[in-house]
Amino acid sequence: MAELSVNHQVIDAIQKVRTSVSSPNAVWETGSGKAFNFVAQATAMAIQDATDNLRNVSTMSTTAIGVAMTQLISSGDTNTWSDVIKLAQGLVKSSADDFQNIGATAAAVMKSFPPCEPPAPAKSPANE
Repeated sequence: MAELSVNHQVIDAIQKVRTSVSSPNAVWETGSGKAFNFVAQATAMAIQDATDNLRNVSTMSTTAIGVAMTQLISSGDTNTWSDVIKLAQGLVKSSADDFQNIGATAAAVMKSFPPCEPPAPAKSPANE
């Protein structure tokens, strides 16, 4: 059976690649990139959820206002039904404020990420 040997240049190239991709800077760059993507996805989902909430509250509020208007017209009881209408409108305002706060918070999180600097290059015997 023939003896198998690997060219020393190939072994040297593999070792250099391994050293390069496992350096602290390379690990930090790939790790922080992945973390940034996860944070971006999480903030996007938070904004989507806030959008869905605003849409749903708006639908419920519109429905409640329609029912209250029908009752107001048929009964003439403006005290009761005008309060219901004001409450329903207040729900939309509150939900819109929540949406604004969630969006601003998500933007602030994204602007402040990543929160740290990459590690300093390692000292090698050749640099000393």
